[in-house]
Amino acid sequence: MVDIRMATLADIPEIVACALGCFPSSDPVTTSSFFEKYLLSPLEIVYVAESGGHIVGHVVATMLTDELEEDEDEWREGHISWVGVHPTHRKLGIAAKLMTAAEKALVQEYGCEYVELHVRVSNLAAVNLYTNILGYSLLCTEDKYFNDGEDAYVMYKELPGT
Repeated sequence: MVDIRMATLADIPEIVACALGCFPSSDPVTTSSFFEKYLLSPLEIVYVAESGGHIVGHVVATMLTDELEEDEDEWREGHISWVGVHPTHRKLGIAAKLMTAAEKALVQEYGCEYVELHVRVSNLAAVNLYTNILGYSLLCTEDKYFNDGEDAYVMYKELPGT
């Protein structure tokens, strides 16, 4: 059984351990600072997946705003900054549950109309999840987006309920 819940500051050590299992090349100090910053920000949403009392997945979503023009209403867009499921718990639908929880929170908490994300072009499992299961569309490809020079697909989804 996997429970999806909002993260707390007390979860940071387990979130970092999970993140390092998902992304072994990550720096532990940078990863810890990243999650602490996002858990303290009022425009961030952090959910964790918990199984057997341990965190096995996490998602970070950010509410972005942009003024269109002085006379027009502000539009609201969400961004998925980070999602990971520990390798021992992949292919169980956990990432889809985390993403769905984050999307719902972006709508309910901030009135977001759209959400976007960047994904490595080589991460075929994630691309499949986003397009075929969660309904994201390809917007464009961003050259050399990642630190190692890999390109990213920029994907987006219109959020229901706004």
